[in-house]
Amino acid sequence: MDEELNRLIRDAKRGDKDAFTKLISLYKAPVYRHAFGMLGDKMEAEDAAQEAFIKAYSFISRLENEYSYSAWMIRIVSNVCMDRLKKRRKERALVSESIAEARSPSTRDEHLGLTVEEAMRKLTPEHRQVILLHDVQGYRYEEIADLIGIPMGTVKSRLNAGRLALRNELKKGDE
Repeated sequence: MDEELNRLIRDAKRGDKDAFTKLISLYKAPVYRHAFGMLGDKMEAEDAAQEAFIKAYSFISRLENEYSYSAWMIRIVSNVCMDRLKKRRKERALVSESIAEARSPSTRDEHLGLTVEEAMRKLTPEHRQVILLHDVQGYRYEEIADLIGIPMGTVKSRLNAGRLALRNELKKGDE
């Protein structure tokens, strides 16, 4: 399978649209799962995954090593999601405080607490990203550092801080 995958990537780099379509079929599930984990919304994750594949198609000729295609795709979708999260934060800043107060905890059953998914959404995008890459998708520290372009020490500190923040959010939800 590896040789077939490498052939598809080489063909796609040469402009073969059918080869790229096959790559999309192979990678659509992991790309979507990562986008959903980052964004927490099915429709937005689908849009982000589609945007990531469009970017990948535009820049595949720049991919230097066929063996790094998977990591390259995860980096692209991570960047797309981070951009969307930044935009989302800016939009939320424009929303009035009265609207935020309308979404008070009294509208939900307080005995349920937060789900892990809800708690993950409360984390910073940087913390959510490293938790997803390490704890959910199983990337090693070195791989994450390469994927998102930060030092390995920063990966470790973000992972530690993210886990602590996640634990705190889950505890708050239980109170």
